[in-house]
Amino acid sequence: MQDHKQVRKYLSIAKGQLDGIIKMIDEDRYCIDISDQLMATRALLKKTNNLIIKNHIDNCVKDAIKHGNDDKLDEVIKVLEKQI
Repeated sequence: MQDHKQVRKYLSIAKGQLDGIIKMIDEDRYCIDISDQLMATRALLKKTNNLIIKNHIDNCVKDAIKHGNDDKLDEVIKVLEKQI
């Protein structure tokens, strides 16, 4: 439950950052400043995704392996490969 609150918090922050970036574009702000904000948002989304994957491994994957199902492990490997 705590992880859900943290994920929601991060996504709310990212949403605010995106709204701010759109405003910066509308105001014709300096390109590098916009890029910096985009990279900050991207980093926050990556952090959020990592938290979701960690939670999935700690719960779903461990439980599946305990019950003899390693399909969840393959699923996580595919997700991690997309991040590289």
